[in-house]
Amino acid sequence: MSFADLKKQSRLGSLTSKLTTEIEKMSKGTKVGADERVWKPEVDKAGNGYAVIRFLPAPEGEELPWAKLYSHAFQGPGGWYIENSLTTLGQKDPVSEYNRILWNSGGDGSPERAQARNQKRKLTYIANIYVVKDPANPHNEGGVFLFKFGKKIFDKITASMQPEYEDETAIDPFDFWQGANFKMKIKNVAGYRNYDSSEFGSVEPLLEDDDALEGLWKKQYSLEEFTKPTEFKAYADLEKRMDSVLNPTTKTPRIDPEVAEEEQPVYVQKKEPVAAHPSTSNEGQVDADDEALKYFQRLAEE
Repeated sequence: MSFADLKKQSRLGSLTSKLTTEIEKMSKGTKVGADERVWKPEVDKAGNGYAVIRFLPAPEGEELPWAKLYSHAFQGPGGWYIENSLTTLGQKDPVSEYNRILWNSGGDGSPERAQARNQKRKLTYIANIYVVKDPANPHNEGGVFLFKFGKKIFDKITASMQPEYEDETAIDPFDFWQGANFKMKIKNVAGYRNYDSSEFGSVEPLLEDDDALEGLWKKQYSLEEFTKPTEFKAYADLEKRMDSVLNPTTKTPRIDPEVAEEEQPVYVQKKEPVAAHPSTSNEGQVDADDEALKYFQRLAEE
């Protein structure tokens, strides 16, 4: 699709319709680390922060303006397990299967369910953004970056496209001309980053110059690269890694893929569940512990 086609679709509203359809499908149903492509909002000592960003359209040659990635990150007796989940690709994943078994084998408050929660999938969205205002790092302003975020911010995106009330107008926040800036307001709530006060501004073009907009569009990063099959290890390799993390001195029997399904994460039940330590949890923590996870991932791979 050319830049001219992109603008034409903006006027026709076809992009908004396409994205809304994709969101509805998702409701039914990475390697982004510490690199210079990735923008992260900075907070002060109190844990509060503010920035204004603009979500950008799908990169040239790609269909969606976001990538959706599932991963697991937890610590067991044998070290850290930090891997992309095959459920991202609609395939069975050994940790998700083991978590299902754990969940079904214990009742409320049981150690089995506690372990399953600690090993649950982490959902991350990745999008291209334009930094409008970054008081903590003004040199980022006017730049195109990748941005990782979780369900809370994605819910605000879907709410802007599918407003709840009649007096609200639907917008496509990813549109250059008919989109809106996202005012990110970060608060420290119980030790976690909270984005509840964040909101979209009024509809306006990102820039008035189409040539400048096209230049930004061509600077965007591929999002499909994060969900390429080559970014995921084979089932057997993930199962072996999970076994070494949770049971470093014993062999875990292989799970029959027909027994467990994708949604409820859980390894074959041992006599006693292995306590796993969560790496991060709360919404808004998507961007909080990447550096620590990368460090532990390096240790795990040594």
